[in-house]
Amino acid sequence: MKISRDISERFGTDGASSDEIEAGMLQKSKEFAEAGNRVYLPIAD
Repeated sequence: MKISRDISERFGTDGASSDEIEAGMLQKSKEFAEAGNRVYLPIAD
């Protein structure tokens, strides 16, 4: 994706391999699913 390439070009990958990046993205995807797959969460009182 263009946005991913642009970010990598601007900020680099800090020496992370593509496997490490993929594992990190998978972890965040699991966290997002566990939180209900919702972008906007209700405001806690």
